[in-house]
Amino acid sequence: MHAEEVKQLVESQLDGCTVHTAGEGCDFQITVVGDLFSGMSPVKKQQAVYACLNEQIASGAIHAVSIKTFTPEQWEAQQ
Repeated sequence: MHAEEVKQLVESQLDGCTVHTAGEGCDFQITVVGDLFSGMSPVKKQQAVYACLNEQIASGAIHAVSIKTFTPEQWEAQQ
């Protein structure tokens, strides 16, 4: 898989989110920014992103994923 494919998968399933991806092959780093993360626990945030990739993880197309999630306000503070 390519980083752009991973980005499209996540963006298509998490409405209103901006996705930044890096990596190639089966190892990716994903950063997702969206209002939907407001008030969610860290575990729930991770689960929301993993849910977008379950099929690719199960098939082995994606082997390792590092996920960071931010609300828009948190993302702005990071920049």
